[in-house]
Amino acid sequence: MASSRVHNLYRRRSDREGSVPRGSAGRQSTAARREPSPPVPTPADHALHELMVLSSALLDTRDEGEILRLAMDHIAAAGPYSAEAGYLRVDGDLVPGPRGGQIHAAVDRTVRELAGQDGPVTVPGWPWGRALGLRGLEGLHGYLVVTSRSRPTEAERSLLATLVRHTAAALSVAFTDRRRREDARELHRLREERTALQRQLISVVAELGYQRAVHALMADVAASGGGEEAITRALHELTGLPALVEDRFGRLRSWTGPSRPDPYPEPDPVRQNEMLHAAAREVGPVRIKDRLITLVRPHGEMLGVLALVDARGEADEHTVLALEHAAASLALELAHLRNLAEVELRLHRELVDDLLAGTDDASAYARSEAVGHDLHRSHYIVVVQWSNRPADDSFAHTVGRAASAVGMRSLLTPRSDHVVLVADDRPHARALYEALARETGTRSGTIGVSAPCDSLDDIPHHYEEAQRALEVRRHSRERYGTTFFDELGLYRILGPGNGYRELETFVHEWLGQLIDYDSRHHAAMVETLSRYFDCGGNYDETAESLAIHRSTLRYRLQRIRDISGNDLANVEDRLNLQVATRVWTIVLGGPD
Repeated sequence: MASSRVHNLYRRRSDREGSVPRGSAGRQSTAARREPSPPVPTPADHALHELMVLSSALLDTRDEGEILRLAMDHIAAAGPYSAEAGYLRVDGDLVPGPRGGQIHAAVDRTVRELAGQDGPVTVPGWPWGRALGLRGLEGLHGYLVVTSRSRPTEAERSLLATLVRHTAAALSVAFTDRRRREDARELHRLREERTALQRQLISVVAELGYQRAVHALMADVAASGGGEEAITRALHELTGLPALVEDRFGRLRSWTGPSRPDPYPEPDPVRQNEMLHAAAREVGPVRIKDRLITLVRPHGEMLGVLALVDARGEADEHTVLALEHAAASLALELAHLRNLAEVELRLHRELVDDLLAGTDDASAYARSEAVGHDLHRSHYIVVVQWSNRPADDSFAHTVGRAASAVGMRSLLTPRSDHVVLVADDRPHARALYEALARETGTRSGTIGVSAPCDSLDDIPHHYEEAQRALEVRRHSRERYGTTFFDELGLYRILGPGNGYRELETFVHEWLGQLIDYDSRHHAAMVETLSRYFDCGGNYDETAESLAIHRSTLRYRLQRIRDISGNDLANVEDRLNLQVATRVWTIVLGGPD
């Protein structure tokens, strides 16, 4: 403490003045007889000595509060004074010093009203009081409020003024030192802040550089027209992680990178919808199990999912940034494809609607060529109906994708409760149905296929055939699957809306080869078959009614089997042949 240093200074000064060197006692007594004794210090000398010691202690102290306390504690060194109060100027305000004690309100008010000047103060019980400003080059540092029991002499006033100046000088030194330390701390803080800002700036510049690189790469990908494969390839190159695109139903559209599942797992519709809803509730990419996914939904329309496979959790903010830019590019790509598909669907729809209603050949051929389809070939009309899907544009897109997936070249249009395709080849018995079952996630669908159509004028009629095949399938025991009209047999002529033309077609299908044989060879194969059925399959009655021998009848029946390719022992063939002969005889009037 500074007060201890003051006492130590006093003790060392007293020791020097009263000590006698060893071995010199005799010489000193001799000198004392020759030299006069030194003068005795006066009270003024003692006071000045104390002030010098105090001044040294004050200047050694760097704490402003400690300097004020030290001056107040040793105020008596300047004379018959008492320190009533002390103030330090802090942030422009006078604050009572650390010595403490209650300051009289009148004294406090008077000191503040002096506004930095010295002036008298009235302290109850003290005849003399003075507030002395502690001023330095920087301005006012504080106040000392001093009281005395008697009016100080001129010498005592001088000593008090000296104490005040030394205290003010010590406060100036302490103030300067504090400002220096504060400036040093502020400079250090500013340097640290500058370093942090420089690091942040470097990071921002690097981040902006990476963003520009990612943006430029994705822009190049979009401009190249590479499609989904190019986007997943670029994303894989940027992140080092496998990148993939799924459609909204969870079926894989593109994969770039290692570890592709083979075969790709079939999606669960319920879990897929739950995943989409969970991802839609978040902003930006979402981690679901080992994948970081983002939804591709321009203008709120769900078109698909872009994902990174990140089993080890390596994705960082750069990975997320690349994924977001890739998703933006993919959204443009898928939206473009969707718009093209909608335009194509609209053109297909208008053409197919006209074909189903009947239109002139020249216009139909020209419009089909414009959409890249050849109507000059034989075509089949295919009607698709799925119990859990309305026949809207979305389902039409689904049917179109499934048809393309199994290699069917077709035009299509949605109708009230089904989708119609005009296909240029006979569909496979199960391929389209299985593809649609995978696309929709359910097998509750029915497909009807017409007989081949070689003329555009016949398309409306064959559309009715496809609808008939679909209705027969829907009301059969196995209501889901594919039914071909030319395989319906007797069911083709049952039900409303079937007229003379359909009867002719049915008869020609089952008896056409026999009718042609009879015409070329002037034979009676059809009549023989009709009599055979009329006689209930009895050989003797049939031979008698035809006036031929029994062996001749056997020969003719065998020739009928060979020519028609039908087996009379087969129940379905026998039924269709019997109905065909009855229609031939009664409705069509038999042979010409």
